[in-house]
Amino acid sequence: MADAASSFWRTTTETPLGPFTIFLGDAGVVRTHFDEDGGPDDDLDAVDDRRRTAPIRREVDAYFRGALRAFETPADLSAVGEGFPRRVLEMVRTIPYGELWTYGDVAAAAGAARAGRAAGSALARSPIELFVPCHRVVRAGPGLGSYGRHDERRRFLLLLEGALSGPSSRP
Repeated sequence: MADAASSFWRTTTETPLGPFTIFLGDAGVVRTHFDEDGGPDDDLDAVDDRRRTAPIRREVDAYFRGALRAFETPADLSAVGEGFPRRVLEMVRTIPYGELWTYGDVAAAAGAARAGRAAGSALARSPIELFVPCHRVVRAGPGLGSYGRHDERRRFLLLLEGALSGPSSRP
């Protein structure tokens, strides 16, 4: 049961990629992680509340069914601070479902055309997966580039969205 004074709520939902944990605040999603990643969640005093978090679980479930192309619940990037990393994450939030941008595209859109590597670093530190679709940002050359230790996760998400051709991504 949620504490009325709580600032954050937590829920976990099953996905084809395994359990996905979402942390919500009043302004939206503040952190996510797939269970295999773990996460620095001890600093969030979050309360499990299935009722309050039911809408976000429905959104994630619909996304993985291919029935949702844009999340209604916003990503709250206030913990990221200001400056270039924040601008990068804000730009990535605007990349449409199924579309691919390069790190250079994102850097240019964030106001620093020659900062592709810095854009990649900002994306690697993003605390919010899916709602900030970092998986839609790829290298300019051949291949997709690295996605942390989760290249297969990126490939799955891009197949799901139709950004890559290949065998069906549905289990």
